[in-house]
Amino acid sequence: MPNPARSDDFPITRHSVLAAMRSDDPAQRSRATETISAAYWKPIYKYVRLKWNLPSEDAQDFTQEFLLRLIENEFLQSFDPAKARLRTFMRTCADRLFLNQVRDAQRQKRNGGAAIPLDFDEAEQEFAKRSKTMSPEQYFEKECVRHLLALAVERLRTKCDSSGKAVHFQVFHDYDLDPESGTRSSYGTLARKYELSATDVTNYLAWARRKFRACVLQQLREMSASDEEFRREAKAILGIDPK
Repeated sequence: MPNPARSDDFPITRHSVLAAMRSDDPAQRSRATETISAAYWKPIYKYVRLKWNLPSEDAQDFTQEFLLRLIENEFLQSFDPAKARLRTFMRTCADRLFLNQVRDAQRQKRNGGAAIPLDFDEAEQEFAKRSKTMSPEQYFEKECVRHLLALAVERLRTKCDSSGKAVHFQVFHDYDLDPESGTRSSYGTLARKYELSATDVTNYLAWARRKFRACVLQQLREMSASDEEFRREAKAILGIDPK
């Protein structure tokens, strides 16, 4: 759903993912389905692992079933963005689907349908590192935001790679994102590592942070069901009120 008139620093569309999912255009529905599936599959998987204490294999099957129903638009037909946030609605749908499966004793892939390729091993490794103090509902909320930011990082990485600015991303990653180092690299360390001047490090970081914020807004737009939800979430996550 590209908009050629947009600035690179703002989301690609003013249309919600909900409107795209309900579109008569198959291509638009397909793109929206890919977007919403990528945005919510990990939080859903981790949520049902915690909430319903499902073994990993059962949680994988459940997530596949959830996405199949989402793709077929079974869930979103009843969604009213005036009543709830999209991610809250998704969590409610997951609970309802699980309880229905228990009732019907049908915890299996429906119709033997082809599985959607998802990296459950990575999701399971992340799940193993979870905080034990949060409720399932709190954990789901946290994971939705964490996954949103992770997807935005990948957007930025792709943008940098395709525009010849891979070093910009590496500087940003090492200074702002690197969880392994324990301490933040200094500008001098980054300058030596990437053979840059201190001024270049400053400029690269400023550019990458600006683009990252744009990527977060773009991802958030695609994960929100309305302009009101988008603005509310942007305020909560980034502390800004996008117009």
